[in-house]
Amino acid sequence: MHVCVIGAGIIGLSTAYILQQAGHQVTVVDRAAQPASGASGGNGAQLSYAYVQPLAEPGIWKQLPKLLLAKDSPLKFRLQADPQQWSWGLQFLGACNASTSAASTQTLLTLAAESRQVFEAMLAREALACDHHTPGKLVLYPTQEALDNAARQVTLQAQLGGPEQQVVNAATVAQLEPALGQYAPRMAGAIHTPSESTVDCRKLCEQLAQLLAQRGARFCWSTTVDGYEVQGGAITALHSSQGRITADHFVLASGWESAAQARRLGLQLPVYPLKGYSITVDAAQTPAAAPQISVTDSTRKVVFARIGQRLRVAGMVEIVGRDQQLDASKIASLQQSTREVFPDLPQGGDVQPWTGMRPATPTGLPITGRQRGGPANLWLQTGHGALGLTLAFGSAQRLVQQMEKAST
Repeated sequence: MHVCVIGAGIIGLSTAYILQQAGHQVTVVDRAAQPASGASGGNGAQLSYAYVQPLAEPGIWKQLPKLLLAKDSPLKFRLQADPQQWSWGLQFLGACNASTSAASTQTLLTLAAESRQVFEAMLAREALACDHHTPGKLVLYPTQEALDNAARQVTLQAQLGGPEQQVVNAATVAQLEPALGQYAPRMAGAIHTPSESTVDCRKLCEQLAQLLAQRGARFCWSTTVDGYEVQGGAITALHSSQGRITADHFVLASGWESAAQARRLGLQLPVYPLKGYSITVDAAQTPAAAPQISVTDSTRKVVFARIGQRLRVAGMVEIVGRDQQLDASKIASLQQSTREVFPDLPQGGDVQPWTGMRPATPTGLPITGRQRGGPANLWLQTGHGALGLTLAFGSAQRLVQQMEKAST
């Protein structure tokens, strides 16, 4: 088969890689001039295979007033005259219940386990230099009540067959990660997952694109998608700024912009952008001041991930529509969080401020496969939210299997 993949972030490139490994011809189209120019470029760098609690969970209701009204809240909501925003928000709140959250958790755990297997097999086969390592992860909780709630999620995930995790107190947190020695006493404790990994997603995307091109994939960079030719219930060609592109199948993996592309083909996708921010701090001069273990601060909604000799600090959720402007106050907030959690880590020089739009569904479950009412040869690969890096290779494998089954 000849498959055209629209999008060169981690979702599109992992799909293109699995397609090519299966012997199919691949064309990748992206509006940017290089890979990982969207949400993949500066993400949190965590591969969260074990702790996959969806954003839509019952505890949101209790947190909502503070999240919406507090001046220093990690969540920003700007109400707009946008039916998509209203629809997505109402569906999200509707998913904030125990049964939906448990079902989403089970689905995500299964997909994450598949993704880990495919990703690690790819790394072993290709030996990519993308700062991948497995230091484990600590998710910090400020109060005993919050830690108890997290412990219930750990119990649920254990019942669902998830990897080993432990609830640990503040003293154990400081022992596991000495760089947290000054901050740990302010915490009730943490969830420790020894098997969690980190990777530089931009490096990974760059090397995947290079591999694909070396093995015959065609890349159309700086190319916008202007429309589609549809005949007999199938796409016959894609109209782009580089001309007409034909293929047997088309995969829509363009992140949050997939929803607008799908509307051109008569489909309504429950995908909305959740804007996030990151900085990258040099840890080479003071390696002991930065954590080796990956850290998630549940209060600040900020993650700290070691990638090589750098510390990626990422967080925030802004529901502000299509606004992609970098807010300097959010970067300052990430820097302040870094100073408070890791006070001995200097932040001199360029901290590489970044913002990106995560494509999220209300339940946190990605959309993979064909959609009823859409063209027969259109395949969707979007809506992975903050777990795009984690779920990419599992989603890619599932999509390719569906595509090959439909073609037999």
